[in-house]
Parts: sequence; C-alpha cells; structure tokens
Amino acid sequence: MSPAEHPSQHAPELRAAARHFGRRRFLTATGAAAALAFAVNLPATGAASAAELDAARITDDPFTLGVASGDPLPDSVLLWTRLAPAPYQPDGGLPAQRVTVTWELALDERFRRVVRRGRATAHPEFDHTVRVEVGHLAPAHVYYYRFRVGSWVSPAGRTRTAPARGSRTGLDFGLVSCQKYDEGYYTAYKHLAEEDVDVVFHLGDYLYEYAVNSVAGSRAYPAGTLPAVFNRETVTLEDYRLRYALYKSDPDLRAAHAAHPFVVTWDDHETENNYADDTPENSVPPEEFLLRRAAAYRAYWENMPLRRPQMPEGADLKLYRRLHWGRLAQFDVLDTRQYRSNQAYGDGWQYSGPESEDPSRTLTGDAQERWLINGWHRSDAVWNVVPQQVTFSRRYNSTTLPSKVSMDSWDGYPASRERVLAGAQAAGVENLMVLTGDVHVHYAFDIKRDFSDPGSRTVGTEIVTTSVTSGRDGSAKPSNWDTLMTANPHMKFFSGLRGYVTVSLGRELARADYKTVSHVTTQGAPLTTAASFVTEVGDQGLKPA
Repeated sequence: MSPAEHPSQHAPELRAAARHFGRRRFLTATGAAAALAFAVNLPATGAASAAELDAARITDDPFTLGVASGDPLPDSVLLWTRLAPAPYQPDGGLPAQRVTVTWELALDERFRRVVRRGRATAHPEFDHTVRVEVGHLAPAHVYYYRFRVGSWVSPAGRTRTAPARGSRTGLDFGLVSCQKYDEGYYTAYKHLAEEDVDVVFHLGDYLYEYAVNSVAGSRAYPAGTLPAVFNRETVTLEDYRLRYALYKSDPDLRAAHAAHPFVVTWDDHETENNYADDTPENSVPPEEFLLRRAAAYRAYWENMPLRRPQMPEGADLKLYRRLHWGRLAQFDVLDTRQYRSNQAYGDGWQYSGPESEDPSRTLTGDAQERWLINGWHRSDAVWNVVPQQVTFSRRYNSTTLPSKVSMDSWDGYPASRERVLAGAQAAGVENLMVLTGDVHVHYAFDIKRDFSDPGSRTVGTEIVTTSVTSGRDGSAKPSNWDTLMTANPHMKFFSGLRGYVTVSLGRELARADYKTVSHVTTQGAPLTTAASFVTEVGDQGLKPA
C-alpha cells in the first residue's frame, strides 16, 4: 500500500497545524514550530530536561551501528555515533533519558598518543545520536577516534583533517551512491574500506523508503530474520530512524565509515522517489508530504556525519555547502531535490518541449544557483568539483532525433544547466568536474559547452558512479549500451555493474578509476578496475589512462 492509500500516520494536531501554515514554510513559522514539536524537538535544559541514565545500566553493546566522521576541515573533524543496544527496536533499546558519552582522538590506532578527549550527551530527542566537532587540530593529519559509555568501548574510527588553505597537496577520494539494502550485499563497501583514500563522497540514496521483507529481498536471509517494522514504507520519523538502523547494521557499510571520513548529500529516496521540493510522487495532501519530508530530513541529519549548521529547521535542511582541499580543490556540494521545479511532462523519459525548456525552471533553486556561481568567482582552486545527484550531461536514449531525455535529470532543466555552464565560463573555471550518482551505472562524460554541437569546446568532465547494490547484479553491457554510446559521443564509458569510483586529483591531471564487482546478490565478489581515464589541467576531456 502506498502512502497515498494509507490513512494519515501523523497525529491530527500535526496535520491541522500543517494545513494552517501552508505548503513550504509552515514548519518554520513560530507557532508551527511549537505545534509540530517532533520536527524540531530540541533537548530541554534545566529542570525540564530528560533525566540522565546511569551508564552502568546499559548491559548490551550500545555501539551496534558503528562510528563515522565527516566534512573534514583543516583544523577540525566531525565525529558521529549512535547508542542503540537494540537497533531494530523503535527506541534503540534505551529509555528516554540522556546518556553521557566520552570520546578520544589520538594520533595512533592504539590510542597511546591521545591529543583530545571530552564528553558529549546522547539526547533521546536526537534518537541517542552523538556528534562531536573537535577543533584546534593540525591540518593534513590522520587521527583515530573512539567513544565510551560505561564499560563499553566503540570500534575505532580513522579520519583526517583537510590540508591548510594554501596547500596544493594531492587528494584521493571515493564516490558511492544508491545502496538499496534488499537488492544485494555491500561488497563494494568491503573493498572501499580497504582503499587508501582521503575522503568518500556519498552522492545520494543512502537508504530507500520501500518496504523490506523479513528475508531482506535479494540477500535471502532465513525467513523471519528481519522484524515486521521494516516491512512498510517509511513515512514517519520512527520509520526513517529504524531504516537507518537497518542500513547501518551492515558490517561492510560500518567498516567503510570507520575507515574514511564521508561527505554526504541526499537524492530522492532518503525521502520519497522523485519528489520535487514540496511536490510528492503520490497524490497526498501537501501537509501530509511536508510532514513526511520533515521526518525524513530530521532522521537524515541525525544519522549522517553532518555538522551543526546542517541541522534541520522544520521541513527544511540547508544541505548545500562548500569544502576545500587546500588550493587544490573546491567542493561545492549541491542539493538538487529540495528546491527544484516539478519534473516536466509528468516525469520519466520524454521529448523536450516548451514545458521543460521554460527558462524559469530550476533544479537548484535561485539562491543555491547564485551561491554556486558566486563561489566560483571567488575560487582560487586548481579544480572546481561539484558533488551532486542526477546526470548533468545530455543523454539521448535514441540514435534518431528527436530523442527523449530524462525529465528527472539536468536534461529536464536545460535552462538551469545553461545558467550553470555560463556561470562557470564567466568565472573563468577551467577545470570543472561534476560528480554524480542516481542512475545505477558507471558513466564517463566530457561536458560540452554546447551539447547540440559535438565539436563544441569541452569545458569539464562528469564522473558518474554506479550503485553499491541498487539494480542487483547488473551487467557490464546493458541492453541499451550500443544505443547510448552511439547517441552520445561525449559519453566515453558505460558499465552497468555495481561498484564505486576512485578519483585522484593532482596539480597537473586527475585520474578516475571505475571499480566494479561481478555480483552483489551473493557475497564475496572480487574487485575489478573496469576502466581508467585521465583529464589534464587546462585541457579538459577524458582520455584512457
């Protein structure tokens, strides 16, 4: 049963307040913030705050969901964990009481040279998640971290700070996306955990909202392995929190988080398939969807290694942000879901026309678009890199014209893409790299200044990573391989297997290695480098390595 067929699962007073305050801003209005307390629900202080739990009463391991770090800065790291002795229970196995957690940051994995330590509080209002922003650190350093509660010690994580602002130190990073739990094992993460990369960019679809049955679909667990709480679509805050617990219970995902800092952005499935701003996929009242969106955004922030500025405010969460790797790279992390115009022509693959080509249509929203282009004007980086969600380069799905294009990708918003490319040109961006997920295949694209002219100047490259599991095993040459490679001469590579990409950025060139695994519906697949490309500073365009 879809949410459209469900009676509302939200409390009547929440729905009433949502209707009163309208479509977009109802949860951030003063009165609504109080009425819809679940969506903001900050921990109270003083006598009204939750009682403190005696950590000695925690008799089972609370660190079942591992540890993580994210958004590295030259002088700071963000550390994350969640206390959940029983992660498949709605309360995680803990009472609604705050818990004091201690943490340590060391220069060595045996924690003999601890450089920082402190205390943090796991609040029940935040589902006993913990985030610690550790400052006053040395740039370009590797650190190890762990948490303690009572007699329990978390697994150790490994993280790093970014280099100093003026540095041109090289960078190696990984790209992942689309990890539907019930369509395969996280073999790609097992291999990625063993890679020597500085940071991992997750480009969306960290979880999927669809029901997961007791055998976990293609994972084919013994009957009854997973409880019934997962066998429904995520709609409420409790639903989304439980789904993150399921995903993070996977040992290979936990290993990747412990091995590398992550920089994350969402796509659609963290909330609902192909939603656009405040427009849902299904025909539900707007207040119902925005309540769902508020719940999804709150659970995302709680469970991702994000800093406090990304904390949601009602139905909104400002996820787009800028990170630097010295003077080598500027990363402008985009959000192409929260502010977009609704998909033209009912979504899907359609012919372009007046509706999709309307110059007022936007994929990023006006404020984010200005932020991106203004940031390029101020950039002094060798590489300007844009981690985002949906395919940026043109994709025809037919060798004859006119051809249909995806209304959910930048092809469905050509005026938005043109403004971005014109902005990069005006800012003098010479080495543009767009990082993309979403489509469950590997692509390598040359970004053309004018995609209608194959001879147009190449102004950048787009690296599209395949899924970790979504789409199940896949194939090296999908049925449309010949068509897409012929119809899109700027497409240099296409594979439908699962895996990830590693990218090395240097002062003279960048190298992308497309990694694949042969299968995910059973465990143990080896890792293969299916293709490698380089693009040179000042001479954009992908060439076989």
